[in-house]
Amino acid sequence: MSETTLVMIKPNAVAKDAIGRIIDRFESAGLWVVGARLERLSAERCRAFYAEHDGKPFFEGLVSFMSSGPTLLLALEGEDAIARARELMGDTNPEKAAPGTIRANFADSMTENAVHGSDSPASARRELAFYFGENGLCPR
Repeated sequence: MSETTLVMIKPNAVAKDAIGRIIDRFESAGLWVVGARLERLSAERCRAFYAEHDGKPFFEGLVSFMSSGPTLLLALEGEDAIARARELMGDTNPEKAAPGTIRANFADSMTENAVHGSDSPASARRELAFYFGENGLCPR
């Protein structure tokens, strides 16, 4: 089943000039870029995006990190895009991520884990709408 998912290349991976290498992994796995934008997220925008984590001990650190530099926002389309993207990213904790996954190769810590990806179709719809709006994608 073809689906579209949100992937964010986080500020630490952008700072490492890993954008091209990360996108190549998704494209090589058959996922197409149907939306892309480099944006320096404001703390307010990060708080709204990660609102479900508000009040958790890591929340303010996450907001600070995500607003610390540019983030590449990607919409990826393809067969089982959500599961495939998450498999390529690897475990959220880079110490547990399988060798060769994006997080194993580019993450610095559990919070600074190089990428974010939607975890379900409902999350993908919400997250894509948050960053790309109603007409911000260009299906291929």
